[in-house]
Amino acid sequence: MRAVIPYKKENAKSRLSPVLTLGEREKFVELMLKDVVDTLSKAGVDEIDILTTSIYSVPDDIEANVIVSELGLNEVLNTYLKKTNEPVLIIMADMPLVTPQHICEITTSDKDITIVPGKGGGTNILYIKKPARFSVKYYGSSYKTHCDIAKEMSQSVFVYDSFLASTDIDEPQDIVELLVHGHGMSKDYVEQKFGIDISNGRIKLSHIV
Repeated sequence: MRAVIPYKKENAKSRLSPVLTLGEREKFVELMLKDVVDTLSKAGVDEIDILTTSIYSVPDDIEANVIVSELGLNEVLNTYLKKTNEPVLIIMADMPLVTPQHICEITTSDKDITIVPGKGGGTNILYIKKPARFSVKYYGSSYKTHCDIAKEMSQSVFVYDSFLASTDIDEPQDIVELLVHGHGMSKDYVEQKFGIDISNGRIKLSHIV
């Protein structure tokens, strides 16, 4: 089995710009990537590929293969899948809440395709047993799209339902979930910058002065 992580550092996470500067966002995504790689390694995944647009965006101390491409996300992933003869786990780089147990449960499913839905109809993780017989189509309601593609290709599907695995870090409020439920370097980083405000009943993000 191989794991592949699409990763972009340059001008990363613009929706976090209300609370983090560009430099802070680029550091944050780097730490989230390290957390995802660490989780995969602890789950026993030895072959990890990072798909990125620049080799210089990936830290030197990450133990993974770096694949550089200027292609769009769908094109580069589908090219990757067609060249792979073993099961592939596609996991996004902004998922520091995922644990080794999640990875183990996802990759032991007896279905052809395991999908972890993301917020708003996205796809956070895809585990594909026969990658040459599947194609991905991210953006928009990609969860439904991937279910439809699997059906068209006569592939069985297991939907892995997990709050933590379905939480990617895109919006300022998502950082709250990392502070409350997270672990690893990315949590340590945001703990230095933010606290949580529970004065109005619902947990909100607050800057540390």
